[in-house]
Amino acid sequence: MRVLFMGTPSIAVPTLEALVRDGFEVVTVVTRPDKPASRGLRLTPPPVKVAAQRLGLPFFQPEKVNSPESVGQMKAARPDVLLVVAFGRILRSECLSLAPLGAINAHPSLLPLYRGPAPIQHALLNGDRETGVTTLYMDERMDAGDIILQKRVPIYEDDDAGSLTERLAQETASVVVETLRLVKEGKAPRIPQDETQATYAPILPASLSRIDWSQPAQTIGNVIRALTPDPGAFSVFRGKRVRFWKVRPVPTDQSFQPGTVHSVSPSGFLIAAGEGSVMPILLQTEGRRVLPVEEWLRGTWVSIGETFQ
Repeated sequence: MRVLFMGTPSIAVPTLEALVRDGFEVVTVVTRPDKPASRGLRLTPPPVKVAAQRLGLPFFQPEKVNSPESVGQMKAARPDVLLVVAFGRILRSECLSLAPLGAINAHPSLLPLYRGPAPIQHALLNGDRETGVTTLYMDERMDAGDIILQKRVPIYEDDDAGSLTERLAQETASVVVETLRLVKEGKAPRIPQDETQATYAPILPASLSRIDWSQPAQTIGNVIRALTPDPGAFSVFRGKRVRFWKVRPVPTDQSFQPGTVHSVSPSGFLIAAGEGSVMPILLQTEGRRVLPVEEWLRGTWVSIGETFQ
């Protein structure tokens, strides 16, 4: 089976590796152009390009993937199937119809839940206990085509967007390999999605990064999990940003204003929320490294009554 692979971020890399390992012929890899990153704004290749180079696979990085030139280059590779894993651009009909066995997408949610670009973050934000991977036939609607396979994946209490993405990346690889085998054998099912159950998962707004202490502690914890490792959630303490990498919501009865420190010991402290309290586990003051709360307190002792804003 000749596979044209389209993907960009690190979540797509295990699938590309699995295709090569399992003997699929990856005729070309299409990924997004290099873009400026870090403080020096040096052009940085996407993880899928790096993987393609390491695996010795041909690749190209079109500025406009739906242009006649790009479609022509992809068609010239004579793929049997088009496989998309987090490519990051909407594909038009010219792309979706260039392979005789169709275009297949792998999406990190249990569709029709969380269609769109940020399904992992929304699952964490909503405090879900499970998510999953769905493979589906693509059409011009976003994540709305017929389902081929699904696999459920638990969400653990200490998961954040980083750890959950890593697990889903591995699960995606195995589901895609099985999907392509079914497609090759002509046995792939086509299960229509229930439109009445569809939800959308847009990119989280930048305003969510600043912690709103008036929210319940569990909600604050979910926000921090959804925004870790990128872009992160922060509050301001003594005029400096403090980023919260990991916290634990704690049920407490207290009358402090949200954001107020109301309990301190050498091993930790509690911040009042709109309901319950937040116990920091890993913190990072701007310009410094990430620290466990015990170590952070040795350099930044806090007092009862001080506030995070």
